[in-house]
Amino acid sequence: MPKIINNLNRRFYAMATFEDDSAEITLYGDVVETQPVDFWTGKPIEGNFIIQSEFISDLDNIIGAGVKKLLFRINSFGGDASVGLLIHNRLREFSQSGVEITCRVDGVAMSAGSIIMCAADHIIVHPSSLVMIHKCLSGVFGWYNADDFRSMASANDAWDDAMIPIYSRKTGLSDTVLRHMMSATTYMTGTEAKEKGFADELTEDEGVKVAASADRRSLFVSGRRVALAKGTTVPESIPIDEKVSTAEAEDIEQPADNGENETGGNPMPTNLEELRAENPELATQVEQDVRAAVSAENDAAVSSAIEAERRRISEIDAIAHLYDDDTVHEAKYDKPCSAQEMAYRAAMKAAKSGSAFMAGVAKDNKDSHANEVTGTSAKEDKTTPQTNAEKEAAGEAMAKKLRENQ
Repeated sequence: MPKIINNLNRRFYAMATFEDDSAEITLYGDVVETQPVDFWTGKPIEGNFIIQSEFISDLDNIIGAGVKKLLFRINSFGGDASVGLLIHNRLREFSQSGVEITCRVDGVAMSAGSIIMCAADHIIVHPSSLVMIHKCLSGVFGWYNADDFRSMASANDAWDDAMIPIYSRKTGLSDTVLRHMMSATTYMTGTEAKEKGFADELTEDEGVKVAASADRRSLFVSGRRVALAKGTTVPESIPIDEKVSTAEAEDIEQPADNGENETGGNPMPTNLEELRAENPELATQVEQDVRAAVSAENDAAVSSAIEAERRRISEIDAIAHLYDDDTVHEAKYDKPCSAQEMAYRAAMKAAKSGSAFMAGVAKDNKDSHANEVTGTSAKEDKTTPQTNAEKEAAGEAMAKKLRENQ
């Protein structure tokens, strides 16, 4: 019998078990730092949550048990990026100590959930699993000036920079490609995740069913409906399930024609604050769904970005022998640009070098007073510039020749 580490009656995210030298943790729910609490009642909100302190407690217990293999199952729409990074880093530290870590995506691994997923040495997905990566999101309420927004954007860039190495280590994709995928908010089915390197194994066993509504405006995962942001649709790669869509639609109560709710003459909430005052649990669910709702993947754009990056590097390599290593390295990585831009930069660099050289020659000539010396030959030397105009023309010709030889 496997030994249960967690309390069976715990309502949180997981139940960790181990047997002999193997352990298993179940990570289901939104990624949060602390247990969400109902504002009005002060009681814990019911549901599945991946709670930072609870996970660390379970992991410490497993480490203390001296296990050699760890399997964690995940089904998460994401949540707090800082908690996702912490869990990822603790798992990677555990892996580096010699423990073999495997992740099985039972349902979805989105946003912070995908960060945790990538901590595994081996990732298993179902054909119907769903993986999503995107740029960091921040909620904004209140009044801010341009400097405040620039500061927020800079902070978000830092979060993105922290996530890219995680995806790059797992997939081998370049930073440029990953930035395109994150910017586009990329959804991947299990098959696509394996093709792009986010997963290592595609199991034929049916996992949690993922489907789109008939109008592709909603996503269904394990029977849970996730409404996407206005104007966005579920990617074409995710199949439509008429049965689950129809059943879900039948469960949604239609508002009364008189514009009043069932409890009386109170008008329906028109914003999140009003909804939170009337139904805090529903307001919390709406906030979670909005955070998880993202635009559909543009497969063509992602593929085009990957191909463009490969072509850019190939074109630079084709002419790299003409330029110094610093120029080539800068064009590839430090200040990425096309082969044409690299050639232009090199030409400008050479031109500046040639101009500086000629300026030095002109100064030396002036300081030597050579221009003041006249010839004694009665016959004028036609090969030597005599007038100032001829000397300037000769200097320009020499500078041009030097630039061409750089």
